Amino acid sequence: MRNIPKRYEPDKYEEKWASRWTKDKTFKSVPDKRRPYSIVIPPPNVTGVLHMGHALNNVIQDIVIRYHKIIGRNVMWMPGTDHGGIATQNVVEKMLLEEGKTRHDLGREKFLERMWKWKDESGGKIIKQLKRLGCGCDWDRIRFTMDEKCSDAVKEAFIKLFNKGLIYRGEYMINWCPRCSTALSDIEVEYEERDTKLWHIKYPVKGTGEGYVVVATTRPETMLGDTAVAVNPNDERYKKLIGKKALLPVVNREIEIISDDMVDTEFGTGAVKVTPGHDPNDFDMGNRHGLDIIKVIDEDAKMTKEAGRYANMDRYECRKELVKHLKKENFISEIEDYRHSVGSCYRCQTVIEPILSKQWFLKMRSLADKALEVSRKKEIEFVPESWEKPYINWLENIHDWCISRQIWWGHRIPVYYCESEDCPPVADYKKPQVCPHCKNGQMKQDEDVLDTWFSSGLWPFSTLGWPSENEDIEYYYPTDVLVTGHEILYLWVARMVMMGLEMMDKKPFRYVNIHGMIRDEKGNKMSKSKGNVIDPIDIIDKYGTDALRFSLAKSAVPGRDIHLSEEDFKGSRNFCNKLWNATRLILSNIEIDNLEGLKKEDMELADKWILYELERFIRQIKESYENFNNARATRLIYEFSWNYFCDWYLEIVKLRFYGDRPGKKTAEKTVLKVLLKILNIIHPVMPFISSQLWEYISQEVNLETSNPLEFNGFEKMDIDIKKSEGERMRVLIEIVSGIRNIRGEAGLAPSVKMKATVKASGEKKKLIEEYEDYVKTLAVLESLNVDSKAERKGSDSVAVASGMTVFVSLPEELRKQEINRLEKKIEKIQGKAINANKKLSNREFVEKAPDEVVNRARKRAGRLSEELDKLRKSLKEKK
Repeated sequence: MRNIPKRYEPDKYEEKWASRWTKDKTFKSVPDKRRPYSIVIPPPNVTGVLHMGHALNNVIQDIVIRYHKIIGRNVMWMPGTDHGGIATQNVVEKMLLEEGKTRHDLGREKFLERMWKWKDESGGKIIKQLKRLGCGCDWDRIRFTMDEKCSDAVKEAFIKLFNKGLIYRGEYMINWCPRCSTALSDIEVEYEERDTKLWHIKYPVKGTGEGYVVVATTRPETMLGDTAVAVNPNDERYKKLIGKKALLPVVNREIEIISDDMVDTEFGTGAVKVTPGHDPNDFDMGNRHGLDIIKVIDEDAKMTKEAGRYANMDRYECRKELVKHLKKENFISEIEDYRHSVGSCYRCQTVIEPILSKQWFLKMRSLADKALEVSRKKEIEFVPESWEKPYINWLENIHDWCISRQIWWGHRIPVYYCESEDCPPVADYKKPQVCPHCKNGQMKQDEDVLDTWFSSGLWPFSTLGWPSENEDIEYYYPTDVLVTGHEILYLWVARMVMMGLEMMDKKPFRYVNIHGMIRDEKGNKMSKSKGNVIDPIDIIDKYGTDALRFSLAKSAVPGRDIHLSEEDFKGSRNFCNKLWNATRLILSNIEIDNLEGLKKEDMELADKWILYELERFIRQIKESYENFNNARATRLIYEFSWNYFCDWYLEIVKLRFYGDRPGKKTAEKTVLKVLLKILNIIHPVMPFISSQLWEYISQEVNLETSNPLEFNGFEKMDIDIKKSEGERMRVLIEIVSGIRNIRGEAGLAPSVKMKATVKASGEKKKLIEEYEDYVKTLAVLESLNVDSKAERKGSDSVAVASGMTVFVSLPEELRKQEINRLEKKIEKIQGKAINANKKLSNREFVEKAPDEVVNRARKRAGRLSEELDKLRKSLKEKK
């Protein structure tokens, strides 16, 4: 027996290979004369741990990298982590709260020291997990969005955009997270439908006695900041009120009734309250009409002193008390149930508050136009293509990007202000000694940091050392593909495209491969609250990394979400076992020590067939890898390896393993050649088991390469097998399949031998006679006859295969057992049929029972009748 263990135990081999790839720098890349293939990892937050979405994303990338390394490209996969901005700061702030402190107690400098300390101590977990997953990154290149080079790139990009006039500071309506205490860009707000109320509030109209105008709102607490009531100028109901004054309930402040085309006559009563300080649409309307802006909710979501008696209340507490007051004073005419979209912070799910704030913005129109031009020229392609339309739509309707955040962890905005307010701000790489405008004033840096997506948008080239010119940028940029989920298509992908075109004058990648979302087997989104989360590390511990990888790749059909269950991983583990056992069987029987001298003229039909099918499958698998269709690639690999190789060819070739049969060496070389090809083409998906099995083989047989990464099994074989030679074997396979079907229908064990006769003539007769041992072995036959005039005898079962008729005789004892079984079944079904027909012959049932019940009974009677006919026919054949 050779040295391969009986059982495959992944934990014994996976750490060995993961460590070896890292130690040997297997995926280290330096520019050379080869064609490069480069990708950058979507950097996980430094706080992160591996979840199933990370696993899917990185498995797909690793498949891409390993495939292109095998076919000879100089691959470079850039690893790294993201500082995470708000998310990471929140983690450390929670730790401080447990100590009874806030970041303000520490001060900015000490707090950042604490952040860096925590990052250094806890930030490497996900990198270790990615290595365990088998990720073939160039680990010498690992980057962090706040390392020195990336920070230099951020400053360079900001200053370029600032000096170009694309970055500006202004007081605008922004999305504010009261929990994170920072501004959010529009695409950092997640919207969901919620059930709430729509309050109809009466605003008295001055000078009309008892008259009033009713406005509808979902946020009554903001009415304390109203500075107008607006109606549509074409709304006949309110034309006479335009220009009059209304009295704001509770506050008794006079506000104007204005007309504006933007008012929707179908919403509520057709009259709306205008709160320029707390609604983006109202802010725009206020600017058009020169309305005052009153801020009644502050950054902590508490009411300001402008809210009068409600000052210092939480916004929702204020709502509750204000509604009570309005009811008491008879200002509410109606409260209706209402469902509408509510925006929340994408990090902490707190409902955002639109407030007026002075922030930094990046003008997006010119950047988006460049990105649109590239897409329309198909210079960047989406896989699947369906994601291109929403991407283009977003770019066409883009808004300026609020890039400032009121936190401390991140890239501090490189803008400095003179102590003299007359001097304009300055963007610089470091703090100027004196103001460059007045030459006297001292400079102070802006307190805010940049949105974390600003630095992420530079990732494809900042990681390569930009803004310095170097060989890496020239060689690896643009990268080849970006693999990501659709949830960050706008947050990240679009911004990388725009930043790449603006800074590098080149697109950042050729393809965008967008995968689906991981869901449970019922299609539900995974969440801790639902208890349906599958932890990838648990799956690795239980089934092995390759089983996890194969399941993810097999399920990742382009354009669809991925539904996973425990059964998927069990099936993939079984496939690993199948490959292991097949290799073990082969190594325990071969005697050759090299693969040289394999000639077509020495091959039997089965050898030619398996090589023909192998070549056919490899063409399809290669195409699938090239088109990022890993689901198709893995399914094809599975089909060929399990069905064609193990179930058919190995069973045939075993005949030549034993004894001194002719063609033994040819069989050994052929089976090993096919096995090595399988291990090679499956390596991108299952790198651990393929590497280990390759190593075992190399210890017994002299191979050209020491591992599957160095062997290009996707190249065309030097032995040319014609299609006709492959198709001859299919004739035999169809005969065997027909006999196996008869065995299955009769309920016979695989070990029970039967007798078969094939009615065939001419070339097919010669073929079957020549390879009689194939059919007898695979179909488990006692005897096989081939006769051009064969006829069915008595109780023979019949199958049709490749235009031939196959007659199978069951052993007499088994034939009697089968007759007995059929008779009992007929008796049972006959009883059911009698009862069903008795019910239908009951006139009272037919006339009084619901139509659907009667129809159901008729269908059941029909099915039972059909089943009886089939059973009686089968019984007649057996007798």
